Amino acid sequence: MNSNNSKDVENCGATSVETLLPSHENESKAFSVVKKRASSTKKTNNDTETGKIKRLRRKKLRSEKDKDPFIKYGSLSLLVAQMVGLVLLMRYTRTSNGSGDLYLSSTAVFCMEVIKFIICNAVLLVQSDNVRLYLAEFINYTWNSPVDMAKLCVPSFLYTVQNNLLYLALTNLDAATYQVCYQLKILTTAIFSVVLLKRQFSKTKWMALVILTIGVSVVNLSKGVEETTNTDSHFLGMLAVFCASCTSGFSGVYFEKILKGSTINLWIRNIQMGLPSIFLALGAIYVNDYAIVKEKGFFVGYSPSVWAVVIIQAVGGLIVALVVKYADNVLKVFATSFSIILSCIISAVFFDFRPSLNFVFGSSLVMISTIMYSKPEKRIRRKLKKPILPTKLSSSG
Repeated sequence: MNSNNSKDVENCGATSVETLLPSHENESKAFSVVKKRASSTKKTNNDTETGKIKRLRRKKLRSEKDKDPFIKYGSLSLLVAQMVGLVLLMRYTRTSNGSGDLYLSSTAVFCMEVIKFIICNAVLLVQSDNVRLYLAEFINYTWNSPVDMAKLCVPSFLYTVQNNLLYLALTNLDAATYQVCYQLKILTTAIFSVVLLKRQFSKTKWMALVILTIGVSVVNLSKGVEETTNTDSHFLGMLAVFCASCTSGFSGVYFEKILKGSTINLWIRNIQMGLPSIFLALGAIYVNDYAIVKEKGFFVGYSPSVWAVVIIQAVGGLIVALVVKYADNVLKVFATSFSIILSCIISAVFFDFRPSLNFVFGSSLVMISTIMYSKPEKRIRRKLKKPILPTKLSSSG
């Protein structure tokens, strides 16, 4: 009797255990289902949080741009004023010196590089919050980084040559012709981008570059130069503009190649490039104008308008950065086109500039090509066909 009862108890226990506790296979299935539900819930929550963060960031950016339109359009006005004012003032200081001595372009480039270097260091000091950290970063990225400094000597040298060429160009060309022809830097930048960065351009961009070349050629062949400018000085000015466009294109692409994949602050890069530029500009003074500087002084021919040219040229990069931050590239292009038109109008009023039909036609082609080249391209997205799933499962599975 007891044995039978014990067997019944064992059978009942086994049955209850089998009923209450699932098998190993059932347990793994149940665990996987719970895990999938937890992961899907977690993923849904993460996606929701990520979506909220992205929406908040977009809202913040829109609010920053739309909150104060004075900053947006004020920065564009500053860019136009910088483009037009620099060219016209530089032209004025190079041609309207009267009976006094003409200032040296080499010393002006040196002063501009020094002011730019001081501005970049001041921004880095503000970002570092204290002098000790600023000095540590400065020494680390200059004295302790000889390889980077050697690489940046190339664009430093080219920018120094370019700035001297711009003074030479505006000594021999009127402001309007210079503004139009200097847009050749778009063509040279594109060519060096293809060679150095292996960049590919669409048919629209190549068409814009062809139109740009035609427009500059028409302007060059036009009679829209000043009457006081002879053929030799016009050729010298155009040669200076072409060489400046080449140095601008190559140095810009070279600097972009260095910046790619680098986590170093842009202001530090400007300091790294500005330090050798100062010594190179000082060397240019010694090679080209040492005798004049020794005889008449370093600041011979300087006036408030000359100092205005130096300061405007030094802060030009800061104004461009301000426009890119608070506006966009399209508005920047329109500002460039508007500066060309404004330069033509001011040159016609104050500098006795009489544009011909060829000049108007060529400058119009240049502005159209600039807008075409800067127009953002539409990205073609391939639409993947999604599988059609039944909305309800059948009873058979």
